[in-house]
Amino acid sequence: MQGGWPEDALAGMAARRDALRQAADLPRADLRAVVEAALTELDGAVDALASVTGVDAAGGDEPDGLPEAVKAERRLLHAAFQRTPVALFLLEQDGTIRRANNKAAALLGAPTGYATGKRLSVFVDPPFRAAVQTQLAAAARTGTDRVVPCRVLTSDGPLDVTLTVAAVELPGDPSLLMVAIAPVAATPVGGAPPADAAADAASPAEEAMSPADTAIGAMTKRLDMVTAVTRSLLDNSTFSEAVTLQRCARLLAGELADWVIIDIDRGGRLRRQFAAGARDSQADKLARAVRGIDPDPESAPWQVHATGKAVLLAHPDDGTVLGTGPDGTPLLMALGVTSLICAPISDGSTGYGTMTLARQPDKGPFGVADLSFAEELGAHLAIAVRVDRMFRQRTQVAEALQASLLPATLPTVSGLEFAAAYVGATQWQDISADFYDVFEAGDGYAIVIGDVCGKGQDAAAVTAAARHSIRALSHVHAAPADVLRAANDVLLAGDYGERFVTASLAFLRRRGRKVQVRLAGSGHPGPAVVRADGRVEILELDGMPLGLFGDAEAGQAELELRQGDVLFFYTDGVTEARAANLEFSEDRLADGLAAVAGRSAAETVHAVQEIVTSFSQGDLRDDVTILAVRIG
Repeated sequence: MQGGWPEDALAGMAARRDALRQAADLPRADLRAVVEAALTELDGAVDALASVTGVDAAGGDEPDGLPEAVKAERRLLHAAFQRTPVALFLLEQDGTIRRANNKAAALLGAPTGYATGKRLSVFVDPPFRAAVQTQLAAAARTGTDRVVPCRVLTSDGPLDVTLTVAAVELPGDPSLLMVAIAPVAATPVGGAPPADAAADAASPAEEAMSPADTAIGAMTKRLDMVTAVTRSLLDNSTFSEAVTLQRCARLLAGELADWVIIDIDRGGRLRRQFAAGARDSQADKLARAVRGIDPDPESAPWQVHATGKAVLLAHPDDGTVLGTGPDGTPLLMALGVTSLICAPISDGSTGYGTMTLARQPDKGPFGVADLSFAEELGAHLAIAVRVDRMFRQRTQVAEALQASLLPATLPTVSGLEFAAAYVGATQWQDISADFYDVFEAGDGYAIVIGDVCGKGQDAAAVTAAARHSIRALSHVHAAPADVLRAANDVLLAGDYGERFVTASLAFLRRRGRKVQVRLAGSGHPGPAVVRADGRVEILELDGMPLGLFGDAEAGQAELELRQGDVLFFYTDGVTEARAANLEFSEDRLADGLAAVAGRSAAETVHAVQEIVTSFSQGDLRDDVTILAVRIG
């Protein structure tokens, strides 16, 4: 015994030291394992020193009376750290550098003591700092290794690297963090390749791949998966939350996991939204059963949703972590899975639910890289869900507001047949500014159709003001031109900025077997007169739009309609419809109306709608509003 330390213990440590030194020089050595083993030996030396000297291992500098052999071992382990051919940093829990070895100093292009006392993030390219700090904090918090692709600042400029973070436990002291940095072209420090990459390695060519090639392949596979998921989410043109979740689950099932389960918060309770597995009849039947079971408060999805923290259960020992089926069988057992990840579907401020990925034994357990990947996918899903809900809410508001701007039904009048149609522009997802109305006015009926400059809620406010003021003023003034002049005053008094309104207003009064029509227009396309014998005339009313000038005058016209005649109103969305480089034009409209002369108002409206939609191949650049009245 030397200084109270058994000689066989010293001899064993010396033998292990020599073995570690030899292992570090072997080709394709697992340097991380060597370093961790060296640190383990250091822990053993510290513990032995504490037992010999009676000094707490967390104490200060080593006493001068230490046995020479102990001092030699400490010097050896210190030299092993400094001479390890991998850039190593020993960090405090807050990310402050406590030690940096020679390779780390060479990487930074600075003396070995330069980095001490600085945060590691100082040497990270700014776009990556937040991610590195988060992963360091996660490693310190969970004690779980983290592999972080990032870019560090070296003396030769930014360098793409892989940071491998491992927690180092010290008896009596807070844990430290050991960070190894390897250029992406070099073999990443971290031992075995990811489980999913290892499971896929089958061919002789794949078996001959280096660890670096395997790691890069796994990383590429994950990036490809992120791209595929993002493309699927962006392709959800229906803005349907259910479609978003189902597409993502089906895409991940079979690629990253054997089973994907999505749970969504509905009214403060987590509800099972979707479950997907292999595409076969047995899995489909099991998926239907799983979808019928909501997670309970003790399950992993519920806990993850409550805390907002993802969990990795590489080898779960609790069979009920996913809950149980109606017959009491744990779902983990029913699905045959042995490893799972549960990540929150959260955008950082709102938690929408959870995503659970589960693997069966043949694919091996999930790793830390899979956990980070699942967290990223959960964030992507959350953004998609948020956008879906936002658009759905806006659509509902738009539909309600749009409905308030158009009459629910058209009146039934003896001798007059009314029909109308509205088709929204395909390039807009906002509230239309087109409007029309049919109502009693004096001893007859009034028809108004109009359009407001712009779209959205502001334009809708002008639309509502225009429609309702014209309707009200039609009971005060006998001439449509006087109504439009008074409506112009109303809009100017409302101070709607630069928005203006175009409108056509017609007063219809029965005079025996004829109908007398008085027309006024304010910058709106004039209506078309379709005679029963096929003659078509498109009227020009001219006039200035409403809401711009105080002295704006409306264009006027008068005409008579007989039995079978149709008065056809429309907005500029009809004549401005496009096909390639062609515009629909008034001539094309006149031809289409002539072809349906003598038909009912409803048939006329339907025919023009079909012609315009077919001409533009369904791509309408503006809202199309049409209204027809036929003399019965």
